[in-house]
Amino acid sequence: MLALVSDLIWAHTPAVHGLEHLRTKAAADGVDVYLFLRAASEAAALTQAHAILDGASAPLRAHGYRTPEPRR
Repeated sequence: MLALVSDLIWAHTPAVHGLEHLRTKAAADGVDVYLFLRAASEAAALTQAHAILDGASAPLRAHGYRTPEPRR
């Protein structure tokens, strides 16, 4: 399960979003995803995180997952 979530995010994230690493962790209410981004600022990182999750949301939903707003 965790590997699938990770793979789907990687597969649907273009390099322009600055994703350098991600970690998935089982949580009581699903899966926590931690994104490690190369970004010019915190605001840019949040924008990039939203873009990454938006881009991966359809493939994740196709596998039964949903993507809530990133935690700040």
